[in-house]
Amino acid sequence: MSRRARILLVDDDADLLRLMQLRLEANNLEVRAVDNARSALTELASSKPHMVVTDLRMPGMDGMALFEEIQQRYLHLPVIILTAHGTIPDAVEATRKGVFSYLVKPFDASILLDNISKALEQTGASGPGADEEEDNSWCAHIIHASPVMEELLQQTRAAAVTDVSILIQSQTGTGKELLAQAVHKASSRRDRAFMTLNCAAIPETLLESELFGHVAGAFTGANKANEGLFQAADGGTVFLDEIGDMPLTAQAKLLRVLEQGEVRPVGDTGTRKVDVRILSATHQDLEKKVAQGSFREDLFYRLNVITLVLPPLAERREDIPLLVKQFARMMAERHGRETVRFAPEAMEVLVSAPWPGNVRQLLNVVEQCVVLSGGSMVSRNLVERALRFRPERLLSLNDARDQFEHDYLVRLLNLSEGNIALAARLAERNRSEFYNLLKRHGLEPARFRKEAEED
Repeated sequence: MSRRARILLVDDDADLLRLMQLRLEANNLEVRAVDNARSALTELASSKPHMVVTDLRMPGMDGMALFEEIQQRYLHLPVIILTAHGTIPDAVEATRKGVFSYLVKPFDASILLDNISKALEQTGASGPGADEEEDNSWCAHIIHASPVMEELLQQTRAAAVTDVSILIQSQTGTGKELLAQAVHKASSRRDRAFMTLNCAAIPETLLESELFGHVAGAFTGANKANEGLFQAADGGTVFLDEIGDMPLTAQAKLLRVLEQGEVRPVGDTGTRKVDVRILSATHQDLEKKVAQGSFREDLFYRLNVITLVLPPLAERREDIPLLVKQFARMMAERHGRETVRFAPEAMEVLVSAPWPGNVRQLLNVVEQCVVLSGGSMVSRNLVERALRFRPERLLSLNDARDQFEHDYLVRLLNLSEGNIALAARLAERNRSEFYNLLKRHGLEPARFRKEAEED
């Protein structure tokens, strides 16, 4: 498909709205137009525009209020505000808050197009007249449909084109390495090495050697030299997962890589120059570790130039059906099974589950269902067994009342051993009313009467 930038126009003046739409479409821009801010917020979630052009004065929510909502939901989405009542203080205040530009009506169409082009260049989207193929291969491996992930990927792409260090903050099992790969693929280093290391998985005695290399004879068992991760990734990207578990001695050497671009292999007296971009990730609170003295403050700020927060699965539930379908195909192929489908009730359970283990737990559940499924359809019961819990089903008020009434009547019949007169007195109801209650619940008093014990 052609890569035309998507523009969302918002103006309550129908004639001006149509005129701007025609002008922008004539310049090969894909335009969606709405006449109020509330409709704009709905359109943002569905059409995912590259930028917004909005009038300032509109009934209900005005252009600045719309901009502030956009800032909360789509931080990096540029917004141009149009107004027929512009003043210099208004323009200064709007740009101070982050509005890309502020144009006073009437304006020349070429000025608007020039502002749109500059905004799109800033975001990496194509400007007017572009028709090249859209390349989303850098994030094709990240399956998503949720607005929160779309916003994260916009942030990721903007950060990736720089060469600064990035810290990925998230819970375990969310897919931190996948996001780090996306950063690498969207960067200028995409054709060079991408090396990963989990700092929590390597013993402290070996971690420095893995990262920085060692010379032959540096320690017992070091029969030959090892160049280490940073030298192997020279020109590319190094991803350090669970950076919060890195010991202080290795932290000092890592800081040297960041500040001076060089490493010193274990047992060597000299240093080696390296050119690497460092991405790191953790589920821990690094600021707390800094305060405790277990993580270097200077290293924290060098790693944390840009932070990307990867949301837990419970905050991106719109992605679950897509992930389930993809995982089901993968697991069917891995285990030599026919691809299964999840019944709507089963998918409902998956979408509503708490997912403390995040995407990793979802993959495990889907794999169990694929392996244990006896047919082509995965049932709700199978999903609940794989989750090892049965989600609470909240009863309606009528159902809850009926269930309580049934259980109450059963208890009375047991206490009275089926004696209607006694049970009715305990319930403070007359016999006729009590009989009607028993009939409605299908309860037979005779079943509760105990036979006299035989001598």
